[in-house]
Amino acid sequence: MGSLLVDNIGELVTNAPRDGVADPLGLRRDAALLVEDGEVAWIGPARYAPAADRRIDAGGAAVLPGFVDSHAHLVFAGDRAAEFAARMAGEPYTGGGIRTTVGATRAATDDELRANVRRLRDEAMRQGTTTIEIKSGYGLTIADEARSLRIAAEFTGDTTFLGAHVVPAEYADRPDDYVGLVCGPMLAAAAPHARWIDVFCERGAFDADHARAILACGQAAGLGVRVHANQLGPGPGVRLGVELGAASVDHCTHLSDADVDALAGSATVATLLPGAEFSTRSPYPDARRLLDAGVTVALATDCNPGSSYTSSMPFCLALAVREMGMTPAEAVWAATAGGAAALRRADVGVLRPGARADLTILDAPSHLHLAYRPGVPLIRQVLHNGVPQ
Repeated sequence: MGSLLVDNIGELVTNAPRDGVADPLGLRRDAALLVEDGEVAWIGPARYAPAADRRIDAGGAAVLPGFVDSHAHLVFAGDRAAEFAARMAGEPYTGGGIRTTVGATRAATDDELRANVRRLRDEAMRQGTTTIEIKSGYGLTIADEARSLRIAAEFTGDTTFLGAHVVPAEYADRPDDYVGLVCGPMLAAAAPHARWIDVFCERGAFDADHARAILACGQAAGLGVRVHANQLGPGPGVRLGVELGAASVDHCTHLSDADVDALAGSATVATLLPGAEFSTRSPYPDARRLLDAGVTVALATDCNPGSSYTSSMPFCLALAVREMGMTPAEAVWAATAGGAAALRRADVGVLRPGARADLTILDAPSHLHLAYRPGVPLIRQVLHNGVPQ
């Protein structure tokens, strides 16, 4: 492949602060970056740039790490546009529509599911996302959860077993039996294809006792913990996640002081999903409250056909700035390094020697334009593992 020099960078976001500089984005001006073997090999002033086999001239534009989307549901069939229209007409979101997608997903072929994941993954990549987590959760049978994860693993190493998304209709009167299925043969079939386990700990889904049992079984099988928590109302999900050492608790829309304190005293990331609030007309989470308490915050899309059918991290970043009290710099960090922290990854979300050469060249002079110009396609070029996409 040879070496590649990206130079004439007007503003480089590294997320690698220099000693003595209070700048979490690690901004560098008039910079250059050298890529070798899919990794960042050198960063420095453009005037000192080494020779390389190939060159990309950034033309004075901003360059930042590829976005890390740490929460997405891409393995599904069908859509729920009619449900969205009904919400916009005033119907509340309850999460019950998940079962509609379950039926369509069970009926789809592997090739149909694979094509949909590829379409959405490519769509996200064009908008600057170079790392994406993909959950199961729309199969809810042993065979369908296992195949969902097998397909997801073709596109990412960050796959999440979400057999505990909702209780499927055939177990509606026997939730304990379904929890036993998830903890037993379903987990055994899913675990070889998953890095993480997740539970929708929420009214109408799984209570604290069921969620704890499922997550503990996942941990015993070697999976890391993630939790859908406190989206539809106050609940035990956030503190349960912290108790179990979850890498991330996601949504965090309705938080008590005790929830915030628990997060602030832990290594668990609060992953906020403003696309869901936008699409369900729900209150946005208070990112400012979390940040001021010292909580690590990530942003992700929650891309799914029911409550957040967007693959655009720039859109979610702009929402976070406009609606959730984040500064543009905080939102960029949360969408890159924050997402990496939510996946416990040190090789992405940052640009420094040894990191993966995932980067986005903007059609803009500064990262500020991502929130300043919402809805405008500002992603000029994406490199993934050092390869232009």
